[in-house]
Amino acid sequence: MLAFVSNLYRLEAGIADLARQFGVEPVPNFSVPSPVQPGKPGLIVRGTSGKRSMHVLQWGFPRPGRNVEPSPVNLVADLTNPMWDGMVPNPRYRCLIPVSALGQPDGPKGWMTRTWFTIPEWPVFALAGFCRSIPEMGAVYAAMTGESNELIKPLNDRSPIILAPDEHDRWMTASIQDVIWFQFRAPFPATRMAIERTDELWVPLSERSNRPRRKQDGSRLV
Repeated sequence: MLAFVSNLYRLEAGIADLARQFGVEPVPNFSVPSPVQPGKPGLIVRGTSGKRSMHVLQWGFPRPGRNVEPSPVNLVADLTNPMWDGMVPNPRYRCLIPVSALGQPDGPKGWMTRTWFTIPEWPVFALAGFCRSIPEMGAVYAAMTGESNELIKPLNDRSPIILAPDEHDRWMTASIQDVIWFQFRAPFPATRMAIERTDELWVPLSERSNRPRRKQDGSRLV
């Protein structure tokens, strides 16, 4: 099993359609980011029915205690991690993350391709998320993960928590006991999802060209 996590998703809908689906008024005046990767802008929804708003934030919290280039933490797996102290139990830090397709890497190392998972009955669905304003990064968000279903598990044993439309308000107001319940409940049914395999590289060659290459002895090429 691959050790990668879900670090890529698509959101394929216009801002007016998203505002209508999630009950956001007035319609925001910004474009919809897609695809979304850690450290890049993504769209989230805050508030409960009748009081919802839409925002574009950075996907990923700063990783604490690292004296290196920031590496965003875009997924919340361990609710007891001190990194999330004060945030997980408090409903004010909840959000919905609209998504059209979840990406997972597939294939041999170095040449992994993008495989997408969708829900045909819901062209856009929501993930359970957390958001917060961080002094060194501004407003950021992350998705909570749980056990993967049988369709996703061959590529990754964990994936983001998918919420049904009638669960949106419950998530936004949930007690810590409910948050734990959402994380450990049965995964979203595999029979309701579809898989889309592609030849598109997980890390495009154009992005790799900017990374330092190494010789066979491990030293960097100048």
